[in-house]
Amino acid sequence: MTKTILGVPFFTGTAEEAVQRMLNGGLLVVPAAPALKDIGTHTAYRDALLAADLVITDSAFMVLVWNLLERDNLRRVSGLKYLRLLLRQPEVRQPGQTFWIMAGNKSANMNRDWLRSEGIEVPDEYVYNAPMYGPVIDDRELLERLEELRPAHIVVTIGGGNQERLGHYLRHRLSYVPGIHCIGAAIAFLSGDQVHIPEWADHLFLGWLFRVLDKPKLYFPRYMGATALFGLLARYRSALPPVEQPIEQNVLN
Repeated sequence: MTKTILGVPFFTGTAEEAVQRMLNGGLLVVPAAPALKDIGTHTAYRDALLAADLVITDSAFMVLVWNLLERDNLRRVSGLKYLRLLLRQPEVRQPGQTFWIMAGNKSANMNRDWLRSEGIEVPDEYVYNAPMYGPVIDDRELLERLEELRPAHIVVTIGGGNQERLGHYLRHRLSYVPGIHCIGAAIAFLSGDQVHIPEWADHLFLGWLFRVLDKPKLYFPRYMGATALFGLLARYRSALPPVEQPIEQNVLN
């Protein structure tokens, strides 16, 4: 149930099926167009996508361009919808079963408040504020805490480009196989840490527009830059783009 796009095997099932698969463990990534456009140059990000256990088609731009070029009917699997469904699972909601990696204190507080309002209590020791990661990730403190707690699920809410690399790092260094869900900003749209995106807007591929209208100086250049993905898709289609001069950059989600 995959379709290869730019060399990456994207899952072609439903969000519900993706959640059920990930309850058994593994690494899930949700590539956004602004990060995916760098697959030919950002080598650590590229490696993380290729090594993931499940890659979902959250990028509306990628799906639209792919269907236009290939005359296909590839469906989008929304990362926001995936998170909503994931948080309904009893094994994810149970305190001590899910570990949250947050982008900072402000985000952690807002996200935890929202989770509490949804009936999900997150103990203090199950929250980790990620540092600013450089080109090489080596977070021994995080590894040690995860090995001690051994949660069944790890939800990564940091920026795109970094979250995939961190998920890849954890997937290959932990002594067990939890579900590692790299859902980036999805929870921020629910908690109020970023602009609220209604379900209807997410369904109509309009989440990007809400972000641009909320913070145009930040997100308009980002999404304009993401249009470079069109050229990559037009040139390489299913093939993995060759590695160009490597760069190591952080892509914010």
